[in-house]
Amino acid sequence: MTTTVFESPLGYVRIRGDEAGVSSISCIDVSTNEPVSDSVAAPVDQAVIQLKEYFARTRQTFDFPINPQGTPFQQRVWQALLEVPYGTSQSYLTLTRRIGDEKAIRAVAAANGKNPLWIVVPCHRIIGSDGSLTGYAGGLWRKKWLLDHERGESGQLSLF
Repeated sequence: MTTTVFESPLGYVRIRGDEAGVSSISCIDVSTNEPVSDSVAAPVDQAVIQLKEYFARTRQTFDFPINPQGTPFQQRVWQALLEVPYGTSQSYLTLTRRIGDEKAIRAVAAANGKNPLWIVVPCHRIIGSDGSLTGYAGGLWRKKWLLDHERGESGQLSLF
């Protein structure tokens, strides 16, 4: 497993991966005193490049190999999140319907909260049915920043 850390507009980003792909991307606080990597290891180099492009508003989708670990249900939810387009948002209820089980809304929300690939699997694009920013492991201020960042690129954030 290779780990690298780089600085982003939202704090330091930790990326972990191996030859199978990137398994986790998370935002960490500066206060963790985790060292910033001087060089980027091969398994995660494309992730670093593409995330920097995302922050520079020159990239809207990611194509490096990912390998998130989770239950089959979590994998299904994360796959559905990958289908939520840049610059848009979707309610938890809509996401649950797309997965095919409207009654599983709490399980879908829990799987969304366990997403190990920050930004790349865009759980920040999932909001409350009333348009409210609900729950985000990185803090609601980061969720708002990401949605505003994408809205600036696309011109308008739409709820569908």
